[in-house]
Amino acid sequence: MPNEARVLIVGLGLIGGSLAAALRAVGYAGTIQSCDPDAGEIARGIEMGLIDHGDTRLASLVEGATLIVLAVPVLAMRSVMQELADLLPREALSGTAPRVVITDVGSTKAAVRDCALAAFGELPAGLVLGHPIAGSEKSGVAASNPQLYIKHKVILTPSRETAPAAVARVQTLWRACGAEVLEMDVERHDQVLARTSHLPHLLAFSLVDTLARQDERLEIFRYAAGGFRDFTRIAGSDPVMWRDIFTANRDAVLSSLDDFEAGLGRLRQAVEAGDGDAMLSIFDRASHARHYFDSLLNQTSYQVEYQMQQQGKLTFRAAPGGRVAGRIRVPGDKSISHRSIMLGALAEGVTEVKGFLEGEDSLATLQAFREMGVAIEGPHQGRVTVHGVGMHGLKAPAGPLYVGNAGTAMRLFAGLLAGQGFDTELIGDASLTKRPMGRVADPLRVMGAKIDTAEGGRPPLKIHGGQKLKGITYDMPMASAQVKSCLLLAGLYAEGETRVREPAPTRDHTERMLAGFGYEVHREGDTCWLNGGGKLTAAPIDVPSDISSATFFLVAAAITPGSNLILEHVGINPTRIGVINILKLMGADLHLTNEREVGGEPVADLHIRYAPLKGIDIPLDQVPLAIDEFPALFVAAACATGTTRLRGAEELRVKESDRIQAMADGLATLGVEHTVLEDGIDIVGAGEREVAYGGGRIDSLGDHRIAMSFVVASLRAGEEIVIDDCANVATSFPGFTELARTVGLHVEEEDAGNTEERA
Repeated sequence: MPNEARVLIVGLGLIGGSLAAALRAVGYAGTIQSCDPDAGEIARGIEMGLIDHGDTRLASLVEGATLIVLAVPVLAMRSVMQELADLLPREALSGTAPRVVITDVGSTKAAVRDCALAAFGELPAGLVLGHPIAGSEKSGVAASNPQLYIKHKVILTPSRETAPAAVARVQTLWRACGAEVLEMDVERHDQVLARTSHLPHLLAFSLVDTLARQDERLEIFRYAAGGFRDFTRIAGSDPVMWRDIFTANRDAVLSSLDDFEAGLGRLRQAVEAGDGDAMLSIFDRASHARHYFDSLLNQTSYQVEYQMQQQGKLTFRAAPGGRVAGRIRVPGDKSISHRSIMLGALAEGVTEVKGFLEGEDSLATLQAFREMGVAIEGPHQGRVTVHGVGMHGLKAPAGPLYVGNAGTAMRLFAGLLAGQGFDTELIGDASLTKRPMGRVADPLRVMGAKIDTAEGGRPPLKIHGGQKLKGITYDMPMASAQVKSCLLLAGLYAEGETRVREPAPTRDHTERMLAGFGYEVHREGDTCWLNGGGKLTAAPIDVPSDISSATFFLVAAAITPGSNLILEHVGINPTRIGVINILKLMGADLHLTNEREVGGEPVADLHIRYAPLKGIDIPLDQVPLAIDEFPALFVAAACATGTTRLRGAEELRVKESDRIQAMADGLATLGVEHTVLEDGIDIVGAGEREVAYGGGRIDSLGDHRIAMSFVVASLRAGEEIVIDDCANVATSFPGFTELARTVGLHVEEEDAGNTEERA
């Protein structure tokens, strides 16, 4: 609640009136005054109970006001600020804790900042420029809505001169009204709003005006469908206000209009030429961009560009006990889903993909190729159609390519984009920016690529196109399918032979899929190689179920007495079956049935029943074959008889989290005895006790595999396990909790700070 003695709202229209209404609705106990040139609006505001009193003259109201909100048109700001400068003593707006704070609601911040400089001669410490992203085509105090700002954004644009205490007071004001308060610099605000608000209003005004001046205008509006009405609704907004906004933000509006006209020109050209592929590319990119970016803003798993929204928090509550039984199919393999889009885009012809994982990581890859001019239909129930552009058909994206939380995508993209003729930048979410990328950037530089990274070889990656790549022979210092795949993709564009030797076997999805697309890849022992300059030919892909996702249910059945579960169509690539081998060594009753090959990848149904597990020393040769599955295997170890020992797993330290330490911390919370080592862990299992450990609250550190592993752990827990920061589960396993409940686990989702069930 604002701790202001008196709030003065200058301008009692929709925005100012709604602010007063919102403050009244939340029980603000101070005085609310208003200044407006229309005495009738003042009287109406008092009659509605929104303000205590008001005046058409500002001079009579300023004294005693502690927070002044300027809700006047942008072009009226200069005169109002000049009057305030004359009425307020300089010291009232100065210091680290100004007595008076002034804020505004203007849609263009550079213009308002210039008004302040002209009026005050400087930017006062007590001035906090702001802009609520809310409104209506209605106007006047009679349209005031106390809920107008609830769940809407308010952008503050404080300057270096602004006192932090003043910013805090304005934040309190808007948050009391239910708004989400963000910060941005002035120039960026005006650019963003020109594209997201000002340009759409300009187009709506223009379209309605154009149609309204035609002879058939009555028929046009009579038969207009809902889409037309929805788009043109904003043309009913206040014309004077929008004239002022377009005048004040002229340069940014013209720049956004230039971009729009260029895009419209490309679409016109495609329509004139009857170029169906070009039209499909534009329409499909637009359609899915709308859904994709909407999901980034409204789902809670990503931090969006410009940090305009804090990463949301999702909590899992897993009750102890449960059973595991049934027949299920888990989502498609994420690694193969990434590669299917990448190679399909570079192929000649149309690639049909089935079983595509519709998780956020895979969708980020799909969206990135749309931004590079590839027409992609879907996904629709796991089906995606990729209209390949050939090896040299990609186009420069308009801005950075956002890959979310996908380390696989960023590393593979680095190799693929190093061979393009244009510059690109790869960015990701907060988790991805902490992960090492020097392991791909360094060998790519040896091949001739020019790549910039942030400090410590971390994202973002800036890749300079047009470089001539040469094949190299590279001995990987550590086993990594991502590094190998990155170099092979760069090798497609390199002169001569690119040869990669791996110290231990890693997943070979890239080699298999390249071969499936007709590109010759050789393998001998621990080395694979290819020659650059070839081409890819489109081929159908049926993505197997992800063995990493299947692992959570394999472990769930393995540790729960009475379990009997079948997992269908799971990929059993020899480079990925470490989890199967390890569980069998631990005594799991696990059998492969219906083995077959689909699109070059071996698949099978996995049938697992409960059997007592025993602790083992995990063979070193199985570690790289199960590197992503160890968090769940740690839970299996906690339920086994004896001690399970893992060594040679340093790679776990640099995943989405330090998975060795993250799991160790969670196991400690549950009361599981363990010893952490630099390259592994020893876990002392509970044996066949019905309750293997306790419960507690776990921080998943935003790591999807940590979160899902502790949900599985609840099956043998004595108390509820609450897992925080679970939003990124959607990156690899959309619908995880729903499927978990289907087979018998007791897990629910809830938003942090909200006990209402989301599942």
